[in-house]
Amino acid sequence: MMGNPVTHFEIVGDDGPRLQEFYRAAFDWQVLTAVGGYAMVHPGGDGGIDGGVGAPPIGKGHRVTVYVDVDDVQAALHRVEECGGTRITGPIEVPGGPVVALFSDPSGNIMGLARRPRTLS
Repeated sequence: MMGNPVTHFEIVGDDGPRLQEFYRAAFDWQVLTAVGGYAMVHPGGDGGIDGGVGAPPIGKGHRVTVYVDVDDVQAALHRVEECGGTRITGPIEVPGGPVVALFSDPSGNIMGLARRPRTLS
């Protein structure tokens, strides 16, 4: 059985544009503005994963979140809850993008789940 890979990260804070400029300047990340003070970032390099940087989509505050790729977000949330985690949001369908959810683990760390859009073969 293969595990579920981490496929996306998110860095959010109350001043999204400042965060975006910081990561662009500090690491030469490509920053592509999306919506609502949020941007998709492409760090580049071999083996790296893409992510998002900006204002939090829900509420205020700051956090770093990694997203685990799953086939069924609802089923994964159910399993998380069975294992002692707590659902925060989701599943949420991002228009033209993935289905996502957030949960906290038993120590209170916020993690994400994502089912990326599947391409037709």
